[in-house]
This record gives sequence, structure tokens and C-alpha cells, in this order.
Amino acid sequence: MTKLAMMTATELAPLIQSKQLSPVELTEHILQRIEKMDPLLKTYITPTPENALQQAQQIEKEIMKGDYKGPLHGIPIGIKDNYNTKNVRTTVGSKLFRDFIPKENATTVDKLLDAGTIVLGKQNMHEFAAGSTGTNPFYGTTRKPWNIHYMPGGSSGGGTAALAAGLSTLATGTDTFGSIRQPAAICGVYGLKPTYGLVSTHGIFPTAWSLDTAGPMARSVSDLAIMLDYMAGYDSRDPASLKITPPKYSTNLDREMKNLKIGIPTYYLEGLEADVEKIFFLALRTLQQLGAEIYEINIPELEMSTYSAYSIVTSEASTVHYDWLQQYPEDYSQDIRTFFLSGTLLPPSYYIEAQQARRVMVNALKPIFNQVDVLLAPTIPYTTPAFQEQWVTQNLNVVKHSMPFTSPINLTGVPSLATPMGRDQNGLPVGMQWIGSHLSEKLLLQIGKAWEDTIPLHNTLEGT
Repeated sequence: MTKLAMMTATELAPLIQSKQLSPVELTEHILQRIEKMDPLLKTYITPTPENALQQAQQIEKEIMKGDYKGPLHGIPIGIKDNYNTKNVRTTVGSKLFRDFIPKENATTVDKLLDAGTIVLGKQNMHEFAAGSTGTNPFYGTTRKPWNIHYMPGGSSGGGTAALAAGLSTLATGTDTFGSIRQPAAICGVYGLKPTYGLVSTHGIFPTAWSLDTAGPMARSVSDLAIMLDYMAGYDSRDPASLKITPPKYSTNLDREMKNLKIGIPTYYLEGLEADVEKIFFLALRTLQQLGAEIYEINIPELEMSTYSAYSIVTSEASTVHYDWLQQYPEDYSQDIRTFFLSGTLLPPSYYIEAQQARRVMVNALKPIFNQVDVLLAPTIPYTTPAFQEQWVTQNLNVVKHSMPFTSPINLTGVPSLATPMGRDQNGLPVGMQWIGSHLSEKLLLQIGKAWEDTIPLHNTLEGT
């Protein structure tokens, strides 16, 4: 039964469609695991077992009647707690919103429900999606399933930890300066930060509106592709939504690494911990053996990313929270209060300069994809940190060290796919990110699938 919880949606869907597997049985099994394991792991803020079972029972009736909607029909999913869910509280990981009950779903939640997913509950997150450790003083700190003394990453750490522990089959995330990719790397799962505007953010609480991106997280690349089939698309209620017709991401995923041109920005080779550097260069040798062509590329403009991202995120976040910070300062944890208040101290000229630097980076990156098919880099420069007693300082430091590696993708609006690449000397996962040009999600998923098939990394907790 443990294997059932660790199976991917791609593996489960044929069993559900052929009526060999009951959605009710699958849901009950995962809910039992949540009840058993989540008091320690804290991957959920608001589990919804009764609603999930009602959904599963209704879906089972539909499938038994022959009304099968597709590969997400009957698949359990966790929703990050900054996505609005009708009649189910949405806390955004904060004390301030502890009693907020939305009257409608986020657009993406509606799309996933229409596809037939079964919502297990609202998953834990760093407060207001503005941290990278998974520490949450209000709803409990999420623990890394591989070793509970180590952080799961953030801010989507509840979702990635649940995936690693078999407490959901799929999960949704958001990525403003790395919040899908960083925890995916730390928890050894897969996460996609799509092109800015490809997936609607309507009904998702904003962190920094000009950078916020919603995306899928899963235990396989194929599952990400299936989720993106349903999540992507134009939404008139989202001002940043792209007016395009997305391709079918889950079809024709097979391709080889042979003759693939991979660029390695020298920017991403600086400041790597020894384990990360060793595993990354081993991955590059493996790719060369598979026939890929590796090129070092210099993109000096990326050096502006940390300054730009910090200025934009804190400025935009402090605008969202300005009145609340004045009225309810004690309802914010110390790390997030410090982070947001710093934005109120930045003069407008800093924000304007940061947006100008962003445009320079966009223009510098565009021609690179005429030379190579994709870029490749470690997702973050460090291996998983253990929790420290001084958690406020730790979160600010982790954000500081993550942002140079993850924020260039947010600033330029391009997509990035986080995949596992190996394990460190403590046996904990280490990840890398494939970076593509605008709207190159299909290519990234094809490459990610080829890598997954070549280097299987069994990121499960067998026997639990």
C-alpha cells in the first residue's frame, strides 16, 4: 500500500480509468497517511478529509458510469494555501488571514477541479510566500521527510514535502523568486516555474505582482506535463495572462539528449558548495556521454539579479501590506515583518532602476537561445540546511543565498524546470534547473523526461 501512495498520476490514471483502482480507496489511503504522518511533518495547514472523500465518492460514480474526464480524474492533489478555495479557509500561511474564507476559487483551482482532481486540503507554506525555509510559527514548521531535522525549503515546502512523503499525488505551487524550484530541489521532486503569464494567478494572494507565477509540482515530469495541460491558458481576470493557445504538453514527451545544445552560464558556477559542484559536474559528464553538447556561456548582466529582485519584491510586497503592517504589526512573524518593512525604506528610484535592470537582463538573455537550446544550472548553491534555533536570521540568510540562483528566471519571465540531480554526502537530494526561452515549456518537459528516464532518483520513503 505504501507504493500506492508513491505512484505518480501517470501510473495511477490507467488503473482508475480501467476501474482496477477505486478513487475512494486511493483517497482513503492517502488521508490515512496524512493522519499518521502529518502531525510531525506539518505539510498541511487545513486538511479537508470529509470534502475529499465526498469528491472521491462522486468521482467514482462518474467513472463507473463511463464518464471518464481524463488523466487527472480521481487523482488526489494538495493546494498551496495562497490559492483561494471556495468555502475553505485560505490563510496564506499567516496569522492575519487565519479566519479568511474565500467566496470563490482561484482560476487554477477551478481548472483542476473541472479536470476531476480530489483536493486533500490546503498545504503549508512560508508566511505570505515570502520565505525559503518552511518555518511557520503560526501553523507549525514543515519538516523535510528525508530527515526531519532539515528544512524542506519554501515557500511551497508543504507541497514538496507532501509529495516526497506520499501525502499527496500532485501539488500546486507559486514562484516569485524561487518558491517552486528551491523546495523541489531540497525535497527531491519536480517543479515547473512556467513562463510569466502562462498560468493564471487570479485568486492567488500576491507576493510581488510583476514576478508572481503559478505552477505544478509532482513526483515525475510526465505528471507536471499533465497538470500544465489543464493549468495553462488565458484568463481575462488576470491582467498578466498571455493571450495564446498552449500546446498539448503531455504528448510527444520522448526525445534524446543527443545533439542537444546546453549552455552553462558561468554566473551559476560561482559560490557552489563542494557537494553541489561535484554532483553538477558529474551530471554534465553524464549529459555529454548521452550526446549532449555543453557550452560555457558568459551572461554578465545576471549579476544585477539579486539587487533587482530584492528591490522589486520588497517594494511590491510592502505596497500590498502597507496598511496591515501599520495596524497589525504583531500579526507578522519577525522575519517577514523585517523583509516587508525594508521595502518601505527603499526610495522609488531604486524600484525604477531595478525594473530597468530587469529589461537589460531580458534583452541579454534572448540571443543566448539562438546559440543553445537550453541553459542548465544548479537550482541553489547549497545542500539542505539543518534547522537552526535562530530561525529568523536563518530564513533571511537562506533567501539571500537562494535569490541569486533563482531570481534571474523570475526577472526575465522565462520558464525553468527543477529536477533532481543526485544526493549529497548526507544522502539528501540536490537539484538542478533547466532554463528555456519564453514559452519553451514543451521542450523543457521533453528534456526533463529524458533526464528522469536516464537518472532515476527514487525520492520516496519506502516502508513508512
